[in-house]
Amino acid sequence: MKINNRFCFITNDVETTSILHHELRDETGKFVLEQGMPRLLDLYDEFDIKTTFFYTGYIAKLYPEVVKMAHSRGHEIASHGYSHKVENAFDVLSEIKIREHLIRSKNTLEQIIGEEVLTFRAPALRVKKNISSALLETGFLIDSSVASQRIDMFLSFGVKHKLNWFRAPRGIYFTKPEDLFSKGNSDLLEIPVSSVLLPYIGTFMRISPMIISAVRSSLNFESKITGRHINFLTHPNEFIDESPIDSLTTKRRSKNYLSYLLGDLLRHRLKLKNLGSPAIPLLKKELNYLSRKEYNFRRCKDVYSLYKTRQ
Repeated sequence: MKINNRFCFITNDVETTSILHHELRDETGKFVLEQGMPRLLDLYDEFDIKTTFFYTGYIAKLYPEVVKMAHSRGHEIASHGYSHKVENAFDVLSEIKIREHLIRSKNTLEQIIGEEVLTFRAPALRVKKNISSALLETGFLIDSSVASQRIDMFLSFGVKHKLNWFRAPRGIYFTKPEDLFSKGNSDLLEIPVSSVLLPYIGTFMRISPMIISAVRSSLNFESKITGRHINFLTHPNEFIDESPIDSLTTKRRSKNYLSYLLGDLLRHRLKLKNLGSPAIPLLKKELNYLSRKEYNFRRCKDVYSLYKTRQ
């Protein structure tokens, strides 16, 4: 049964990744705590919307206050795995390690906020199609690791599994137990990140406001016709002002030269545009647009029971 509510999810991935330095840095976690999170939370308060924050267990353990500050303002606390290291991506970990990371991240967050964590998003959206069972077995009911019909995966790692995005449903759906990218009758609800070939995310918002405007307008048109949701993804580390470095220095994370060229070098150069304070008015513009269109802003966990009763 179709659900006609035009839901909008603002989702935030919180980690210690330094976009400027192109590596994981504990120091960046402090910038996220002191700059990125306050700037985002104040902006969300201005628009009176509640969002979902996905935390790695690592940053949550390093700076518990980065979790508490969002929780105290009514935002949903969700899991972004335990580690954002490339070697710990959920499309390369063994099945045993996947469950270990899920449990460890979930427990870390639940100990901080004192309530159950139900929602998950994989770091860099890297997942195997059979992760649905592992998520359910470890106590998760909602996932947001799919970006349906998104084509820029060739500029990132994990292309093999991300090709499944082409066949994934565009709307919110319950997954198959053995296939995250297909509709089924499991208890795991998928809330895909919105895209129209290019994703509706903070990175593209900063790289090209003109492109993101076209993506946003297309998604709004689609939502009017179909009632589908919009899920905008951003990161607090996009709104921090770290010390400048030599912009020509890009650390290599892959032994494969093509992966380095596309996933490291080119991607890094693009992601530096409008980084830090200049990103705030760009995000405000997106929130203004979505508010004017009268979307129903929700946290991910808010819609589970609605979809479950109509499954």
